[in-house]
Amino acid sequence: MPAAKNVLLIVVDQWRGRMLPKLGADYLKLPNLDRLCAEGVTFANHFTQCVPCGPARASLLTGQYLMNHRAVQNTIPLSHRFTNLAHELRRGGYDPALVGYTTTTPDPRTTAPSDPRFFVLGDIMEGFHSVGAFENRDAYFGWVASQGFTLPQNRDDVWRPQGASPGGATAQPAVIPKELSDTAWFTERGLSYLRGRAGKGKPWFLHLGYYRPHPPFIASAPYNAMYRPEDMPKAVRAKSAAKEARQNPLLAYYVNNVKQSSFFQDGAGLGSEMTEAQVAQMRATYCGLMSEIDDHLGRVFDYLKETGQWDDTLIVFTCDHGEQSGDHHLLGKIGYFDESYRIPLVIRDPGAAKNTRGTIVEKFTETIDTMPTILEWLGLPVPRQCDGRSLLPFCAGQTPADWRTEVHYEFDFRDLHYSQPESALGLPMDKCALAVVQDEHYKYVHFAALPPLFFDLKADPGQFVNRATDPAYAVRMGDYAAKMLNWRLGFAERSLTGYRSTPQGLEVRAA
Repeated sequence: MPAAKNVLLIVVDQWRGRMLPKLGADYLKLPNLDRLCAEGVTFANHFTQCVPCGPARASLLTGQYLMNHRAVQNTIPLSHRFTNLAHELRRGGYDPALVGYTTTTPDPRTTAPSDPRFFVLGDIMEGFHSVGAFENRDAYFGWVASQGFTLPQNRDDVWRPQGASPGGATAQPAVIPKELSDTAWFTERGLSYLRGRAGKGKPWFLHLGYYRPHPPFIASAPYNAMYRPEDMPKAVRAKSAAKEARQNPLLAYYVNNVKQSSFFQDGAGLGSEMTEAQVAQMRATYCGLMSEIDDHLGRVFDYLKETGQWDDTLIVFTCDHGEQSGDHHLLGKIGYFDESYRIPLVIRDPGAAKNTRGTIVEKFTETIDTMPTILEWLGLPVPRQCDGRSLLPFCAGQTPADWRTEVHYEFDFRDLHYSQPESALGLPMDKCALAVVQDEHYKYVHFAALPPLFFDLKADPGQFVNRATDPAYAVRMGDYAAKMLNWRLGFAERSLTGYRSTPQGLEVRAA
Protein backbone atom coordinates (compact mmCIF):
# COMPACT_ATOMS: atom_id res chain seq x y z
CA MET A 1 0.00 0.00 0.00
CA PRO A 2 1.51 3.36 -1.02
CA ALA A 3 2.34 5.88 1.73
CA ALA A 4 -0.17 8.60 2.47
CA LYS A 5 0.52 11.89 0.69
CA ASN A 6 0.05 14.68 3.21
CA VAL A 7 0.27 18.43 2.66
CA LEU A 8 1.21 21.09 5.21
CA LEU A 9 0.53 24.56 3.79
CA ILE A 10 1.96 27.16 6.19
CA VAL A 11 0.62 30.66 5.55
CA VAL A 12 2.06 33.49 7.63
CA ASP A 13 0.79 37.07 7.44
CA GLN A 14 2.68 40.18 6.36
CA TRP A 15 6.17 38.59 6.10
CA ARG A 16 8.50 40.37 3.68
CA GLY A 17 9.79 38.12 0.93
CA ARG A 18 13.55 38.34 1.39
CA MET A 19 13.49 38.15 5.17
CA LEU A 20 14.98 34.66 5.32
CA PRO A 21 18.60 33.87 6.26
CA LYS A 22 18.78 31.73 3.12
CA LEU A 23 18.24 34.89 1.05
CA GLY A 24 20.84 36.97 2.83
CA ALA A 25 18.97 38.23 5.92
CA ASP A 26 21.71 36.87 8.17
CA TYR A 27 20.61 39.05 11.11
CA LEU A 28 17.53 36.81 11.51
CA LYS A 29 17.48 33.83 13.87
CA LEU A 30 15.24 31.31 12.12
CA PRO A 31 16.86 27.87 12.57
CA ASN A 32 13.75 25.87 11.74
CA LEU A 33 13.02 27.72 8.52
CA ASP A 34 16.72 27.38 7.76
CA ARG A 35 16.42 23.60 7.94
CA LEU A 36 13.32 23.72 5.76
CA CYS A 37 15.26 25.77 3.19
CA ALA A 38 18.15 23.31 3.44
CA GLU A 39 15.84 20.40 2.53
CA GLY A 40 13.67 22.27 0.05
CA VAL A 41 13.74 24.93 -2.65
CA THR A 42 13.61 28.65 -1.84
CA PHE A 43 12.06 31.04 -4.36
CA ALA A 44 13.82 34.40 -4.25
CA ASN A 45 11.52 36.37 -6.56
CA HIS A 46 8.08 35.26 -5.46
CA PHE A 47 5.23 37.78 -5.58
CA THR A 48 1.66 37.95 -4.43
CA GLN A 49 -0.87 39.08 -7.01
CA CYS A 50 -2.59 41.67 -4.84
CA VAL A 51 -2.96 43.15 -1.36
CA PRO A 52 -4.26 43.19 1.36
CA CYS A 53 -5.21 39.90 3.08
CA GLY A 54 -8.55 39.02 1.48
CA PRO A 55 -7.57 39.58 -2.16
CA ALA A 56 -4.14 38.01 -1.67
CA ARG A 57 -5.61 34.88 -0.09
CA ALA A 58 -8.23 34.68 -2.82
CA SER A 59 -5.41 34.55 -5.39
CA LEU A 60 -3.48 32.02 -3.31
CA LEU A 61 -6.44 29.68 -2.87
CA THR A 62 -8.18 30.04 -6.26
CA GLY A 63 -5.05 30.28 -8.41
CA GLN A 64 -6.39 33.42 -10.09
CA TYR A 65 -5.22 36.92 -10.78
CA LEU A 66 -7.19 39.70 -9.10
CA MET A 67 -8.63 40.78 -12.45
CA ASN A 68 -10.36 37.38 -12.60
CA HIS A 69 -11.53 36.56 -9.07
CA ARG A 70 -12.46 40.22 -8.39
CA ALA A 71 -12.48 39.97 -4.59
CA VAL A 72 -10.63 43.25 -4.95
CA GLN A 73 -10.37 44.35 -1.31
CA ASN A 74 -10.98 43.14 2.21
CA THR A 75 -14.78 42.92 2.74
CA ILE A 76 -15.46 42.53 -1.04
CA PRO A 77 -17.23 39.20 -1.81
CA LEU A 78 -15.64 36.28 -3.65
CA SER A 79 -17.97 34.87 -6.30
CA HIS A 80 -19.40 31.44 -5.49
CA ARG A 81 -18.89 30.31 -9.10
CA PHE A 82 -15.14 29.84 -8.62
CA THR A 83 -13.64 26.64 -7.35
CA ASN A 84 -10.78 26.80 -4.86
CA LEU A 85 -8.04 24.62 -3.42
CA ALA A 86 -10.35 23.21 -0.73
CA HIS A 87 -13.04 22.18 -3.21
CA GLU A 88 -10.47 20.49 -5.45
CA LEU A 89 -8.98 18.65 -2.48
CA ARG A 90 -12.42 17.36 -1.53
CA ARG A 91 -12.85 16.02 -5.06
CA GLY A 92 -9.61 14.14 -4.47
CA GLY A 93 -10.81 12.57 -1.22
CA TYR A 94 -9.20 14.99 1.24
CA ASP A 95 -10.92 16.80 4.10
CA PRO A 96 -8.98 20.10 3.99
CA ALA A 97 -8.46 21.41 7.53
CA LEU A 98 -7.71 25.04 8.29
CA VAL A 99 -6.13 26.80 11.24
CA GLY A 100 -6.23 30.58 10.90
CA TYR A 101 -8.29 32.53 8.40
CA THR A 102 -8.77 33.37 4.73
CA THR A 103 -10.51 36.79 5.12
CA THR A 104 -13.20 35.76 2.64
CA THR A 105 -16.55 37.54 2.30
CA PRO A 106 -19.27 35.25 0.87
CA ASP A 107 -21.21 35.86 -2.31
CA PRO A 108 -24.32 37.87 -1.26
CA ARG A 109 -26.32 36.20 -4.02
CA THR A 110 -26.13 32.88 -2.19
CA THR A 111 -26.97 33.96 1.34
CA ALA A 112 -28.96 36.57 3.27
CA PRO A 113 -27.85 40.11 4.22
CA SER A 114 -28.21 39.08 7.86
CA ASP A 115 -25.52 36.39 7.47
CA PRO A 116 -23.05 37.03 10.35
CA ARG A 117 -20.17 36.75 7.88
CA PHE A 118 -21.11 40.20 6.57
CA PHE A 119 -20.44 41.78 9.96
CA VAL A 120 -16.74 40.90 10.10
CA LEU A 121 -13.74 41.74 7.92
CA GLY A 122 -13.96 38.29 6.33
CA ASP A 123 -14.59 34.65 7.16
CA ILE A 124 -13.40 31.18 6.11
CA MET A 125 -13.42 30.31 2.42
CA GLU A 126 -16.01 27.67 1.57
CA GLY A 127 -14.72 24.11 1.40
CA PHE A 128 -12.31 24.28 4.32
CA HIS A 129 -12.93 22.45 7.58
CA SER A 130 -11.99 24.93 10.31
CA VAL A 131 -10.11 23.47 13.26
CA GLY A 132 -9.03 26.83 14.66
CA ALA A 133 -10.73 29.95 13.25
CA PHE A 134 -9.36 33.38 14.14
CA GLU A 135 -11.49 35.87 12.21
CA ASN A 136 -13.45 37.23 15.20
CA ARG A 137 -10.77 36.01 17.69
CA ASP A 138 -13.40 34.61 20.08
CA ALA A 139 -11.86 31.12 20.08
CA TYR A 140 -8.40 32.50 20.79
CA PHE A 141 -9.48 34.78 23.62
CA GLY A 142 -11.66 32.03 25.06
CA TRP A 143 -8.59 29.77 25.17
CA VAL A 144 -6.54 32.50 26.84
CA ALA A 145 -9.21 32.95 29.53
CA SER A 146 -9.45 29.17 30.03
CA GLN A 147 -5.75 29.13 30.93
CA GLY A 148 -6.46 31.35 33.96
CA PHE A 149 -5.38 34.63 32.37
CA THR A 150 -7.60 37.61 33.21
CA LEU A 151 -8.43 39.41 29.99
CA PRO A 152 -8.53 43.22 30.06
CA GLN A 153 -11.87 44.94 29.48
CA ASN A 154 -10.78 45.62 25.92
CA ARG A 155 -9.39 42.20 25.12
CA ASP A 156 -7.14 43.54 22.34
CA ASP A 157 -5.18 45.32 25.06
CA VAL A 158 -3.27 42.08 25.61
CA TRP A 159 -1.16 43.56 22.80
CA ARG A 160 -0.28 46.66 24.77
CA PRO A 161 3.16 46.93 26.37
CA GLN A 162 3.72 46.06 29.99
CA GLY A 163 4.28 49.14 32.14
CA ALA A 164 4.23 52.70 30.85
CA SER A 165 3.07 53.03 27.27
CA PRO A 166 5.52 54.67 24.81
CA GLY A 167 2.73 55.28 22.30
CA GLY A 168 4.15 53.23 19.42
CA ALA A 169 7.25 51.20 18.63
CA THR A 170 8.68 49.64 21.77
CA ALA A 171 11.10 47.05 23.09
CA GLN A 172 8.80 46.41 26.05
CA PRO A 173 7.12 43.01 26.13
CA ALA A 174 3.43 42.57 25.45
CA VAL A 175 0.98 42.06 28.31
CA ILE A 176 0.26 38.54 27.01
CA PRO A 177 2.96 35.95 27.90
CA LYS A 178 4.51 33.85 25.14
CA GLU A 179 2.75 30.69 26.38
CA LEU A 180 -0.58 32.36 25.59
CA SER A 181 0.34 34.28 22.44
CA ASP A 182 -1.71 33.90 19.29
CA THR A 183 1.27 32.14 17.70
CA ALA A 184 1.22 29.56 20.49
CA TRP A 185 -2.54 29.12 20.04
CA PHE A 186 -2.29 28.54 16.28
CA THR A 187 0.40 25.94 16.87
CA GLU A 188 -1.64 24.15 19.54
CA ARG A 189 -4.62 24.01 17.20
CA GLY A 190 -2.49 22.63 14.40
CA LEU A 191 -0.83 20.00 16.58
CA SER A 192 -4.18 18.99 18.08
CA TYR A 193 -5.49 18.35 14.59
CA LEU A 194 -2.42 16.32 13.60
CA ARG A 195 -2.58 14.26 16.80
CA GLY A 196 -6.25 13.58 16.13
CA ARG A 197 -5.35 12.21 12.69
CA ALA A 198 -2.71 9.88 14.13
CA GLY A 199 -3.35 6.21 13.51
CA LYS A 200 -6.13 6.73 10.96
CA GLY A 201 -3.90 5.81 8.06
CA LYS A 202 -5.57 8.41 5.86
CA PRO A 203 -3.77 11.30 4.15
CA TRP A 204 -4.39 14.82 5.42
CA PHE A 205 -4.17 18.43 4.30
CA LEU A 206 -3.62 21.21 6.83
CA HIS A 207 -3.62 24.93 6.11
CA LEU A 208 -1.65 26.12 9.16
CA GLY A 209 -2.10 29.87 9.34
CA TYR A 210 -0.35 32.36 11.60
CA TYR A 211 -1.38 35.94 12.36
CA ARG A 212 2.21 37.12 12.72
CA PRO A 213 4.27 39.09 11.96
CA HIS A 214 1.09 41.10 11.26
CA PRO A 215 0.54 44.08 13.59
CA PRO A 216 0.13 44.99 16.39
CA PHE A 217 3.92 45.20 16.28
CA ILE A 218 4.60 44.05 19.81
CA ALA A 219 6.13 40.77 20.99
CA SER A 220 5.91 38.74 24.16
CA ALA A 221 9.06 38.16 26.19
CA PRO A 222 11.69 37.01 25.30
CA TYR A 223 11.01 37.79 21.63
CA ASN A 224 10.64 41.51 22.37
CA ALA A 225 14.37 41.73 23.18
CA MET A 226 15.77 39.18 20.73
CA TYR A 227 16.93 41.78 18.19
CA ARG A 228 18.70 45.13 18.51
CA PRO A 229 17.35 48.13 16.57
CA GLU A 230 20.88 49.09 15.52
CA ASP A 231 21.21 45.77 13.66
CA MET A 232 18.18 46.37 11.48
CA PRO A 233 18.45 47.41 7.81
CA LYS A 234 17.84 51.11 7.28
CA ALA A 235 14.53 52.25 5.83
CA VAL A 236 14.50 52.96 2.09
CA ARG A 237 12.73 56.30 1.93
CA ALA A 238 13.01 59.88 0.72
CA LYS A 239 14.58 62.50 2.95
CA SER A 240 11.14 63.66 4.02
CA ALA A 241 7.58 62.41 3.89
CA ALA A 242 6.60 65.52 1.93
CA LYS A 243 9.17 64.76 -0.76
CA GLU A 244 8.04 61.12 -0.89
CA ALA A 245 4.42 62.17 -1.34
CA ARG A 246 5.17 64.22 -4.45
CA GLN A 247 5.68 61.08 -6.56
CA ASN A 248 2.01 60.21 -6.99
CA PRO A 249 -1.42 61.28 -5.59
CA LEU A 250 -2.15 57.79 -4.20
CA LEU A 251 1.20 57.67 -2.44
CA ALA A 252 0.49 61.15 -1.04
CA TYR A 253 -2.82 59.95 0.36
CA TYR A 254 -1.22 57.07 2.25
CA VAL A 255 1.77 59.11 3.45
CA ASN A 256 -0.64 61.66 4.89
CA ASN A 257 -3.31 59.31 6.25
CA VAL A 258 -1.90 55.98 7.50
CA LYS A 259 -2.00 56.11 11.30
CA GLN A 260 0.29 54.38 13.77
CA SER A 261 -2.78 53.29 15.74
CA SER A 262 -3.44 50.67 13.05
CA PHE A 263 -0.08 49.05 13.84
CA PHE A 264 0.40 49.61 17.56
CA GLN A 265 -2.37 49.14 20.10
CA ASP A 266 -1.29 52.43 21.72
CA GLY A 267 -0.04 54.16 18.57
CA ALA A 268 -0.31 57.91 18.05
CA GLY A 269 0.37 60.09 15.01
CA LEU A 270 1.02 59.17 11.39
CA GLY A 271 3.19 56.30 10.27
CA SER A 272 5.12 58.71 8.07
CA GLU A 273 6.10 60.69 11.19
CA MET A 274 8.12 57.82 12.65
CA THR A 275 11.78 58.63 13.21
CA GLU A 276 14.59 56.40 12.02
CA ALA A 277 15.02 55.15 15.59
CA GLN A 278 11.32 54.30 15.86
CA VAL A 279 11.37 52.46 12.52
CA ALA A 280 14.44 50.50 13.66
CA GLN A 281 12.69 49.48 16.88
CA MET A 282 9.56 48.47 15.00
CA ARG A 283 11.68 46.31 12.72
CA ALA A 284 13.43 44.67 15.66
CA THR A 285 10.04 43.75 17.13
CA TYR A 286 8.85 42.54 13.72
CA CYS A 287 11.84 40.20 13.58
CA GLY A 288 11.05 38.96 17.09
CA LEU A 289 7.58 37.96 15.93
CA MET A 290 9.19 36.01 13.08
CA SER A 291 11.46 34.16 15.49
CA GLU A 292 8.47 33.24 17.62
CA ILE A 293 6.82 31.64 14.60
CA ASP A 294 10.05 29.84 13.77
CA ASP A 295 10.24 28.33 17.26
CA HIS A 296 6.71 27.01 16.95
CA LEU A 297 7.27 25.65 13.45
CA GLY A 298 10.08 23.66 15.01
CA ARG A 299 7.49 21.96 17.22
CA VAL A 300 5.39 21.04 14.18
CA PHE A 301 8.39 19.81 12.19
CA ASP A 302 9.59 17.71 15.12
CA TYR A 303 6.15 16.14 15.49
CA LEU A 304 6.12 15.11 11.83
CA LYS A 305 9.56 13.56 12.19
CA GLU A 306 8.73 11.78 15.44
CA THR A 307 5.61 10.24 13.92
CA GLY A 308 7.30 9.17 10.68
CA GLN A 309 5.32 11.60 8.50
CA TRP A 310 8.14 13.97 7.53
CA ASP A 311 8.96 12.10 4.34
CA ASP A 312 5.32 11.66 3.34
CA THR A 313 4.46 15.36 3.59
CA LEU A 314 4.76 18.17 1.07
CA ILE A 315 5.56 21.34 3.06
CA VAL A 316 4.88 24.76 1.58
CA PHE A 317 5.83 27.87 3.55
CA THR A 318 4.43 31.11 2.16
CA CYS A 319 2.56 34.31 2.98
CA ASP A 320 -0.34 36.45 1.83
CA HIS A 321 1.55 39.74 1.30
CA GLY A 322 4.48 41.82 2.52
CA GLU A 323 4.89 44.91 4.70
CA GLN A 324 6.24 48.40 3.96
CA SER A 325 7.83 48.62 7.43
CA GLY A 326 8.74 52.29 7.08
CA ASP A 327 10.04 52.08 3.52
CA HIS A 328 8.77 55.02 1.47
CA HIS A 329 7.39 56.46 4.74
CA LEU A 330 4.65 53.82 4.70
CA LEU A 331 3.31 51.15 7.02
CA GLY A 332 1.22 48.19 5.93
CA LYS A 333 0.48 46.58 2.58
CA ILE A 334 -0.60 49.26 0.14
CA GLY A 335 0.21 50.95 -3.13
CA TYR A 336 2.68 49.69 -5.70
CA PHE A 337 6.07 49.16 -4.04
CA ASP A 338 7.81 45.78 -3.99
CA GLU A 339 7.86 45.63 -0.19
CA SER A 340 4.10 44.99 -0.16
CA TYR A 341 4.13 42.34 -2.89
CA ARG A 342 7.32 40.29 -2.64
CA ILE A 343 6.65 37.33 -0.32
CA PRO A 344 8.48 34.20 0.86
CA LEU A 345 8.04 30.76 -0.66
CA VAL A 346 9.82 27.58 0.37
CA ILE A 347 8.72 24.17 -0.93
CA ARG A 348 9.98 20.89 0.49
CA ASP A 349 9.04 18.04 -1.80
CA PRO A 350 9.97 14.87 0.12
CA GLY A 351 10.42 12.97 -3.13
CA ALA A 352 12.78 15.46 -4.77
CA ALA A 353 16.32 14.44 -5.63
CA LYS A 354 18.94 15.23 -3.00
CA ASN A 355 20.94 17.41 -5.39
CA THR A 356 18.00 19.85 -5.65
CA ARG A 357 17.73 20.39 -1.92
CA GLY A 358 18.91 23.71 -0.58
CA THR A 359 18.72 25.41 -3.96
CA ILE A 360 17.47 28.92 -4.68
CA VAL A 361 15.26 29.71 -7.69
CA GLU A 362 15.74 33.21 -9.11
CA LYS A 363 13.00 32.99 -11.75
CA PHE A 364 9.85 35.04 -11.18
CA THR A 365 7.10 33.04 -9.49
CA GLU A 366 3.67 34.09 -8.28
CA THR A 367 1.24 33.14 -5.55
CA ILE A 368 -1.16 31.76 -8.18
CA ASP A 369 1.39 28.96 -8.72
CA THR A 370 0.77 27.51 -5.25
CA MET A 371 -2.58 25.79 -5.92
CA PRO A 372 -1.41 24.06 -9.16
CA THR A 373 1.77 22.90 -7.39
CA ILE A 374 -0.14 21.23 -4.56
CA LEU A 375 -2.71 19.63 -6.86
CA GLU A 376 -0.09 18.27 -9.23
CA TRP A 377 1.92 16.81 -6.34
CA LEU A 378 -1.21 14.98 -5.19
CA GLY A 379 -1.95 13.74 -8.69
CA LEU A 380 -5.14 15.79 -8.92
CA PRO A 381 -6.27 17.75 -11.99
CA VAL A 382 -5.58 21.49 -12.12
CA PRO A 383 -8.72 23.46 -13.03
CA ARG A 384 -8.53 25.58 -16.16
CA GLN A 385 -9.59 28.46 -13.92
CA CYS A 386 -6.05 28.57 -12.50
CA ASP A 387 -3.83 31.27 -13.97
CA GLY A 388 -0.66 29.88 -12.36
CA ARG A 389 1.55 26.89 -13.10
CA SER A 390 3.03 24.12 -11.01
CA LEU A 391 6.45 24.79 -9.48
CA LEU A 392 7.30 21.09 -9.18
CA PRO A 393 9.76 21.22 -12.12
CA PHE A 394 11.89 23.66 -10.11
CA CYS A 395 11.81 21.25 -7.17
CA ALA A 396 13.23 18.64 -9.55
CA GLY A 397 15.99 20.99 -10.68
CA GLN A 398 14.36 21.84 -14.02
CA THR A 399 13.32 25.21 -15.46
CA PRO A 400 10.48 25.10 -18.02
CA ALA A 401 11.66 26.63 -21.30
CA ASP A 402 8.62 28.90 -21.57
CA TRP A 403 8.65 30.19 -17.97
CA ARG A 404 7.46 33.75 -17.33
CA THR A 405 9.97 36.59 -17.54
CA GLU A 406 8.06 39.11 -15.46
CA VAL A 407 5.51 39.35 -12.66
CA HIS A 408 2.14 41.07 -12.54
CA TYR A 409 0.27 42.38 -9.54
CA GLU A 410 -2.67 44.68 -8.86
CA PHE A 411 -4.11 46.93 -6.19
CA ASP A 412 -7.65 48.26 -5.73
CA PHE A 413 -7.98 51.35 -3.53
CA ARG A 414 -11.72 51.98 -3.41
CA ASP A 415 -13.30 53.30 -0.19
CA LEU A 416 -13.77 50.90 2.71
CA HIS A 417 -15.08 51.52 6.20
CA TYR A 418 -11.52 52.02 7.45
CA SER A 419 -9.89 53.82 4.49
CA GLN A 420 -11.24 56.34 1.97
CA PRO A 421 -8.69 57.09 -0.77
CA GLU A 422 -11.44 57.02 -3.40
CA SER A 423 -13.21 59.98 -1.81
CA ALA A 424 -9.99 61.84 -1.08
CA LEU A 425 -8.82 61.55 -4.69
CA GLY A 426 -12.27 62.22 -6.19
CA LEU A 427 -12.22 59.13 -8.40
CA PRO A 428 -15.06 56.81 -9.49
CA MET A 429 -15.13 53.59 -7.46
CA ASP A 430 -14.35 51.29 -10.37
CA LYS A 431 -11.46 53.47 -11.51
CA CYS A 432 -9.60 53.09 -8.22
CA ALA A 433 -7.24 50.49 -9.56
CA LEU A 434 -3.64 50.00 -10.62
CA ALA A 435 -1.74 47.17 -12.26
CA VAL A 436 2.00 46.51 -12.37
CA VAL A 437 4.26 44.63 -14.77
CA GLN A 438 7.81 44.21 -13.51
CA ASP A 439 10.93 42.36 -14.55
CA GLU A 440 14.57 42.63 -13.46
CA HIS A 441 15.08 45.83 -15.48
CA TYR A 442 11.93 47.96 -15.41
CA LYS A 443 8.64 48.43 -13.61
CA TYR A 444 5.50 49.94 -15.16
CA VAL A 445 2.56 51.00 -13.00
CA HIS A 446 -0.68 51.66 -14.86
CA PHE A 447 -3.52 53.49 -13.13
CA ALA A 448 -7.10 53.50 -14.40
CA ALA A 449 -7.51 57.20 -13.58
CA LEU A 450 -4.13 58.59 -12.47
CA PRO A 451 -0.87 59.24 -14.34
CA PRO A 452 1.36 56.18 -14.86
CA LEU A 453 4.73 55.46 -13.25
CA PHE A 454 7.82 53.94 -14.84
CA PHE A 455 10.96 52.95 -12.93
CA ASP A 456 14.41 51.99 -14.18
CA LEU A 457 15.23 49.33 -11.58
CA LYS A 458 18.91 49.06 -12.42
CA ALA A 459 19.57 52.79 -12.10
CA ASP A 460 16.98 53.38 -9.36
CA PRO A 461 16.33 50.21 -7.32
CA GLY A 462 14.60 52.23 -4.58
CA GLN A 463 11.99 53.44 -7.12
CA PHE A 464 12.23 57.15 -6.33
CA VAL A 465 12.49 58.58 -9.87
CA ASN A 466 9.41 58.33 -12.08
CA ARG A 467 10.54 58.13 -15.72
CA ALA A 468 7.03 58.13 -17.19
CA THR A 469 7.40 61.67 -18.60
CA ASP A 470 11.06 61.29 -19.61
CA PRO A 471 11.27 61.20 -23.45
CA ALA A 472 14.29 58.91 -23.22
CA TYR A 473 12.06 56.20 -21.73
CA ALA A 474 8.96 56.73 -23.89
CA VAL A 475 9.52 53.78 -26.24
CA ARG A 476 10.52 51.48 -23.42
CA MET A 477 7.44 52.41 -21.39
CA GLY A 478 5.28 51.70 -24.44
CA ASP A 479 6.79 48.22 -24.64
CA TYR A 480 5.81 47.52 -21.03
CA ALA A 481 2.31 48.91 -21.55
CA ALA A 482 2.00 46.41 -24.41
CA LYS A 483 3.24 43.62 -22.12
CA MET A 484 0.47 44.47 -19.69
CA LEU A 485 -2.17 44.48 -22.41
CA ASN A 486 -0.96 41.12 -23.72
CA TRP A 487 -1.09 39.73 -20.16
CA ARG A 488 -4.65 40.86 -19.64
CA LEU A 489 -5.76 39.44 -22.98
CA GLY A 490 -4.01 36.13 -22.38
CA PHE A 491 -5.30 35.62 -18.84
CA ALA A 492 -8.87 36.92 -19.08
CA GLU A 493 -11.19 34.61 -17.07
CA ARG A 494 -11.30 31.32 -18.96
CA SER A 495 -13.10 28.70 -16.87
CA LEU A 496 -15.44 27.82 -19.74
CA THR A 497 -13.53 29.01 -22.79
CA GLY A 498 -12.07 25.54 -23.40
CA TYR A 499 -15.53 24.05 -23.94
CA ARG A 500 -17.35 24.14 -27.27
CA SER A 501 -20.28 22.47 -28.96
CA THR A 502 -19.75 20.59 -32.22
CA PRO A 503 -21.90 18.41 -34.53
CA GLN A 504 -20.40 15.49 -32.59
CA GLY A 505 -21.28 16.98 -29.21
CA LEU A 506 -19.32 18.69 -26.43
CA GLU A 507 -15.61 19.15 -27.05
CA VAL A 508 -13.14 20.09 -24.34
CA ARG A 509 -9.73 21.64 -24.94
CA ALA A 510 -7.36 22.06 -22.00
CA ALA A 511 -5.39 24.88 -23.62
